[in-house]
Amino acid sequence: MLRVGLTGGLASGKSFAAREFERLGCSVLQADKLGHRILVDDPGAIREVVEEFGPGVLNAEGGIDRKALGAKVFADGARLGRLNAIVHPRVFERLDRFFAEVEAAGAEDSVAMVEAAIMVESGSYRKYQRLVLAACPREMQVSRFVAREGASREEAESRIARQLPLAEKRKLADYVIDTSGSKEHTLRQVRAVYGKLKSEAALSCGKGFDGEK
Repeated sequence: MLRVGLTGGLASGKSFAAREFERLGCSVLQADKLGHRILVDDPGAIREVVEEFGPGVLNAEGGIDRKALGAKVFADGARLGRLNAIVHPRVFERLDRFFAEVEAAGAEDSVAMVEAAIMVESGSYRKYQRLVLAACPREMQVSRFVAREGASREEAESRIARQLPLAEKRKLADYVIDTSGSKEHTLRQVRAVYGKLKSEAALSCGKGFDGEK
């Protein structure tokens, strides 16, 4: 099994690429959505978040109000760090289970992929044998996010500023998928990269493959 990380910047097209990787047969887990689920179904995490940020982050049903929580953390790096310290260890536990399940159920040449936005920033990219980056120009990131979320340009710029520039992530990536063109252009690149990953996974079953980064 080959462990692969898929990352990118805000609205860089990584989720679009992930869906195609999954359609092609790759086992894909979206770590960002996993983090969201933890704030829904993990009582311990919910309790720690309320203790850290106050009851104002709860909705009327007693669950975490993500918008209220986001308003507290996204403008404050220290508070965001405290939230990550609560959520990330739980995310990593579930990632380990995901890899174990794929390895137990799949063929030796299977590809297990995790999609996450801040994989490089958190250092978790080191957990993977290969890193794939979805990238597009900054202005395209802004326009996509504004259109998708109904957000302001200022909010988009603020979020991008908190992420490592894509140019820096390129230096660490084994494969880069340029998502600035048509959807079909992106899909062709995904198919090409998946073919290479499958070949590497098959090679890793034999000798002479250095799977670790």
